[in-house]
Amino acid sequence: MPMSPTPESAYDRRRLHQWLAGEARADGVSRRDLLRLVAAAGLATAVAPAFSAPAAAATSPGIVKALPDDWFTVRGTNAETKFASLAGTGYHTPVDHFFVRNHTSTPVLDAADWTLTVHGDGLTHATPVEFTLDDLRKFPSVTRTAFVECAGNGRSFFTSQQGQTVTGTAWTLGAIGTARWRGVRLADVLRRAGLARDAVDVLPRGLDPDYVTADGTDLGRVRRPLPVSKALDDVLLAYEMNGEPLPYDHGFPVRVLVPNWIGIASIKWVGDIEVSAQPLYSPWNTDFYRLFGSAHPEGGSAPLTRQTVKSAWELPWDASLGAGAVHRLTGRSWSGAGAVVRVDVSTDGGTSWRRARLHDAPRRAGWVRWSTDWHPSAPGGYTLLARATDSTGRTQPETTVPNTQGYLFDAVVRHPVRAV
Repeated sequence: MPMSPTPESAYDRRRLHQWLAGEARADGVSRRDLLRLVAAAGLATAVAPAFSAPAAAATSPGIVKALPDDWFTVRGTNAETKFASLAGTGYHTPVDHFFVRNHTSTPVLDAADWTLTVHGDGLTHATPVEFTLDDLRKFPSVTRTAFVECAGNGRSFFTSQQGQTVTGTAWTLGAIGTARWRGVRLADVLRRAGLARDAVDVLPRGLDPDYVTADGTDLGRVRRPLPVSKALDDVLLAYEMNGEPLPYDHGFPVRVLVPNWIGIASIKWVGDIEVSAQPLYSPWNTDFYRLFGSAHPEGGSAPLTRQTVKSAWELPWDASLGAGAVHRLTGRSWSGAGAVVRVDVSTDGGTSWRRARLHDAPRRAGWVRWSTDWHPSAPGGYTLLARATDSTGRTQPETTVPNTQGYLFDAVVRHPVRAV
């Protein structure tokens, strides 16, 4: 069933109309450049088929942590978790298994020198306010379990399952991880800084190097605005991940955590936050992270916010399993709109379905682990399907409406295996 409109979607519609009418500020990029970049509809080449062979050596010059071949597929400046490696790892993704999404490269920062500057005309005064890491630790701390997922997770299935050409990193389903985050409420920091009653947007900006496009356009540091209503709701400034200080690749010393929203909203290595009394835009919600294509409005959709619903098997692609034996198959399902309450699975390509056993209580901003037993009676090729339903009534469809940049793929993924 369709989701009912939310205040977030109403906000997005207003902001979209304001931007198209020239009534909002496109931070750091001229309107002409934004329109040119939108027309380009992406900067990368068409994605490769799903689950293509990993690089010969799992290394990336822009990533600090080790990237073992058994756990990761390196995709340029990014590292995708191989979903099969999560089997048996528990509810929270171990930090050493957690995927890495970088626009440029991981900065190695010194916590002693780090400060967060809060500034802008959405404060009650003109003087910027600075917070050190020690200052943040003096606020009441909050611990929250939540997944972070790239908006392009599942992108390669637009090509391999639906035959559509899209642009961007060829993620399969491993651009997601769930962790236990600890930090302070962004709301508490904004109020301490002097949040004004007329503030409408906050714009966190990272300390990673400037992002320069293939044609040489310098878009500056990664930044994406949030409505004040969301910032005051459940957003954290996180400084710990699974009980330890944030690793370099995951935002050390402090990152933004925006539960349920697409990963780009959870700015890593945050260095400053602008608070504005007018709507703010950056390239990351004008030409990127919106939906373009024939099925979408001519000027593009509103900026993307909540994640969609997905499921993944904890199995290698084309896994070999013994015929005539009973196998316990496992997987995970998640949704940004609500808690996953049901997972149906098929081991015969969708001819028949049955319920999987859920091993976690449904929870907002998290995933559920599930399992099913399977007895392939004869050797040969089989197709496994998993279909999740969340607490809003949203169920994974057979196909996803295409968009040129390959965002928010939510269709049931056809996972091939062989019984031998």
